[in-house]
Amino acid sequence: MSAKKATEMIRYYKNPNGPTIGVTAKDVIESDGLYFKDLNGDGTLNTYKDWRKTPSERAKALAEELSSEEKIGLLFINSLKMGAYQKDKEAVDATGLLDEKVIEKDTTIFNAEKYHGTTYTVKDMGIRHFILRENPKPDELADWMNELNALAEGETHAIPVLMVSNSRNENGEIVFGMNDAAGVFATWPGTMGIAAAVKGSSLDLIDDFAECIREEWDATGMKKGYMYMADVVSDPRWQRTYGTFGEDPELINNIFDRLVPGIQGSKDGVTTDGVAMTVKHFPGGGARENGFDPHYKQGQWNVYQTEDSLQKYHLPGFLSSIANHVSSIMPYYAKPAAEKSGIQYDMNGNPIEMIPVGFAFNQFFLKELLQNQMNFQGYINSDSGITINMAWGVEELDIPERIALAVNSGVDIISGSFDVFAAKEALDRRTNGYYTDGAHKIPDGYTLEQITLSEEALTTAAAHTLKEMFELGVFENPYRDPQTAKEVIANPVHWKHADDVHRKSVVLLKNKEQLLPLTAEKLADKKIFAKGFASKEETAKALTEKLHSILAETPGVTLTDHYEDADYAFLFASPSSGEYFNATKGYLELDICENKTVHDVDDLGRPAEATHEETTLLGTDEIRVISEAIHANGGKVISNINFTLAWMVGNVERYSDALLAGFDTFPEATIDIITGAYTPSGKMPITLPKDDSVLAVNADGVCVSRNDVPGYDKDFYMPEEMKDENGKAYAYRDSEGNYYEMNFGLEF
Repeated sequence: MSAKKATEMIRYYKNPNGPTIGVTAKDVIESDGLYFKDLNGDGTLNTYKDWRKTPSERAKALAEELSSEEKIGLLFINSLKMGAYQKDKEAVDATGLLDEKVIEKDTTIFNAEKYHGTTYTVKDMGIRHFILRENPKPDELADWMNELNALAEGETHAIPVLMVSNSRNENGEIVFGMNDAAGVFATWPGTMGIAAAVKGSSLDLIDDFAECIREEWDATGMKKGYMYMADVVSDPRWQRTYGTFGEDPELINNIFDRLVPGIQGSKDGVTTDGVAMTVKHFPGGGARENGFDPHYKQGQWNVYQTEDSLQKYHLPGFLSSIANHVSSIMPYYAKPAAEKSGIQYDMNGNPIEMIPVGFAFNQFFLKELLQNQMNFQGYINSDSGITINMAWGVEELDIPERIALAVNSGVDIISGSFDVFAAKEALDRRTNGYYTDGAHKIPDGYTLEQITLSEEALTTAAAHTLKEMFELGVFENPYRDPQTAKEVIANPVHWKHADDVHRKSVVLLKNKEQLLPLTAEKLADKKIFAKGFASKEETAKALTEKLHSILAETPGVTLTDHYEDADYAFLFASPSSGEYFNATKGYLELDICENKTVHDVDDLGRPAEATHEETTLLGTDEIRVISEAIHANGGKVISNINFTLAWMVGNVERYSDALLAGFDTFPEATIDIITGAYTPSGKMPITLPKDDSVLAVNADGVCVSRNDVPGYDKDFYMPEEMKDENGKAYAYRDSEGNYYEMNFGLEF
């Protein structure tokens, strides 16, 4: 028989004009007719127990009382697995909620280290920050969170557990470390789709989006998100494009001006019913070198070819987050490339010394630029793996030295690791003679103070992360009711808002001879052939089945399985290119193509003589074949492309009479636009490149279009001989003469 769950043992004490106290293991203190949680069990109402004090006062007082081990435990965050998903039922606790399996070497792209069971990790290692990668139901999540917090409450200072996740409210393919969940919480289009909807309607929908996230996450007890990306897309071959809000710095800044206070609870920072945000990836991850991402070594550089592009394009997206007191900011893995960059200026107009170490180790970018000049007052949360697999620029240091350097450079919590043992080593080395016994040398260019930890540095970091916990109210009550969580996530208002934005996200790119909308009158006695295309057969099959299901329920529609007999073809293309965590053999392919021969790249990222084949869409040529057959019958082709990257659309557009763009948009929403049930309003959040010529890379590895400049401004730097009669070279131009640039979108 399973043990009693923490959910069944929570005791609540309601303060008349204050927070409700939720306890399982600790007692409460009654004073002045009020209740306070006795966090350390000594019966004394000191500063950190008193919810009438400010979060800063409480955090400082508690941090100063913690042991070294407790402070080190607060320094790390990594994934935690749920007992419900553990196949070995002998490796869970008595409730079945906590995963207790020990893995001698748990390997991810970020790290490879021993994975301890949940109880040991919480009690013996002192870890209190975790990342959720699984996709549980709301009540399962609340139950699990309650169990974790009951476990933590029984420890010396009852420091609660803070569960973090990447965003969970957008549609899209589930990808570890990026888009870990979909379909449980109210499901909006991808972030570029939200940007497309805003551009075509109003920023007001961001308020609905933020309210949805805040209410749903808070109801489950998940109080912090690694979200959202304020990065500006400037290199179209960057794999992470689909997690951004596009290429418009002004729009991104305006979105975060609504998003941060909406999710966190106020413009002044986090509230007890809010969800803390970690905005990423400072100082902007879009300035890639021909698309290579710093998750792997080929992409370890941020390249700013254009003078002052950092200030003009990449920093503005973070300004409103900082002004709205965002709780945390995440720096990217990359390091600045001085030799390949033009002069970049700080907020005071002074040239920046581009020191080639990863941004999480870069004191200028974190302490001087972000904190001193941009006035960021929250804490700094590193990206996952900076001390192991992505330690760009500090490879000569060992793991304890990397941990120390990150903390001393401004990082308050290190993601992708639970290495409390290495942090303890970094602390011991400050005073144990490690570097003075003759056996070990301080690495060249560093000081003892940079590569070792001090108690003062640990206390400062702990105070920063504890302040967030006090602001969120989780010291008073981290517990949630699973049934309430189910009800909140099922709130039809949030799902209706999300569905509405799916329709607003659709962009009408082409509408030859005003083909759309296909009204009931136009569809009368007509046959429709519908087919989905993707980079994987099973994905294409599922998309085709989904289209047939939707169209079968659409009034006036008659389906046929034979395009030779069809009057209309609905062709939905969902291309995919590359892998998130691996470098491609060549540059990331943006052409919608099958078995296209392209060049490899060498170890320095330059074009090589060797070639390989790339496929972004199976059956690409079938689009041409279907189109020719349909047109031979006097019929028309309506195509839709799902944009996760800035695709080159020529192999679809030229065969289509009407073309629409979606961004992980529900196909139901696109069908509503096609049939006129909803009027298109979305506008492109990115500019689509014309063809391979505008992304060509020369023998030195330099792209003809500037990697650090967004699509809407690339023509300023394109060779004159590439420009057309309108002075445009970069953007795709369709058969109707329209350029598929940022802000473009037709209406009926």
